[in-house]
Amino acid sequence: MKNLIQKLQKTLINSRLFLGATLMIALMIPSTTMAQSSPAAVNLRTSGNFVVLAKTGISTTGTTSIVGDIGLSPSAATAITGFNLTADASDEFATSPLIDGKVYAANYTSPTPTKLTTAVSDMQTAYTDAAGRSADFNEEYSGDITGQTLTTGVYKWGTDVLVSSAGVTISGSSTDVWIFIIAQNLTVANGAIIHLSGGAEASNIFWQVAGEATIGTTADFSGIILCKTKIDMQTGAAFSGRALSQTAVTLDANRVSSSTILGINNLTLQNDIGMYPNPGNNTLTVANSTNIKLDQLAIYDASGRQVNMIDLRGMQQEKSIDMSKLPPGVYMLQIQSDGAQTIKRWIKQ
Repeated sequence: MKNLIQKLQKTLINSRLFLGATLMIALMIPSTTMAQSSPAAVNLRTSGNFVVLAKTGISTTGTTSIVGDIGLSPSAATAITGFNLTADASDEFATSPLIDGKVYAANYTSPTPTKLTTAVSDMQTAYTDAAGRSADFNEEYSGDITGQTLTTGVYKWGTDVLVSSAGVTISGSSTDVWIFIIAQNLTVANGAIIHLSGGAEASNIFWQVAGEATIGTTADFSGIILCKTKIDMQTGAAFSGRALSQTAVTLDANRVSSSTILGINNLTLQNDIGMYPNPGNNTLTVANSTNIKLDQLAIYDASGRQVNMIDLRGMQQEKSIDMSKLPPGVYMLQIQSDGAQTIKRWIKQ
């Protein structure tokens, strides 16, 4: 009997040691193994050949700059307005002084109509794909994602989604994917910035919008918008990604590109362009510690109205700007270079 009791005691001790070791191993497993896994990217197919693609119209006012091809179908080229189009000799596409790329419309010569029909169909398929993804996060922050940091995954809202002027950060690696499923409207407020961190790329961010997508004055947007209705880019907004709309795309002095290099340069400008004093009074100094040559500085008041434009070409490390004619208030300063921009806020006392 004594031997039996000793054996039972030994077994119990060994069992406790095993459980303790198991728990210790579990605690030592890196937390990254429990991180949210990245969803598969949405396949754009041939719609991904266009930086802007729409069905009913593409229009611009102001000095818009687009890098990449744009396309319109089933509407004809007459619904592409403000671009001063010149038909190519082949009549398969047109060119524009505002576009570093080609312009395609449904009434151009074959094979363009078939090419556009396929691209629009692929755009709609991609929209349906994104909308049908299973959500990892539901109704996060009640639709107001301002000031938040969003990691990889599928996010779903049955409401509008708002990014106000404080912006939002999308954080992850260059291979991570984000899918935002929005049942109503997407509003990116005036001056808001979609910050990318950790290597996140605009080409891996998908905004599926059932309502309208509005990118506010001087906002800096990143990602691919798959929109059921209109995409409206307001004065001076920058757009790094693709605007794919099942109705129209409207632009106003915007800079649009699908290039990931644009995003890298935007981040460089954001981090390394300084302004002082802020708050200030009658003089503002802009300091450039990058090797990027700056082009211009546009100044907007709180209502989004442009109040001044400063030529920065030839600027060295610093440039002083006379702000004495502006009344006290909050101003958005859009600093542009060749292929990048950043938005800064300045307060005049």
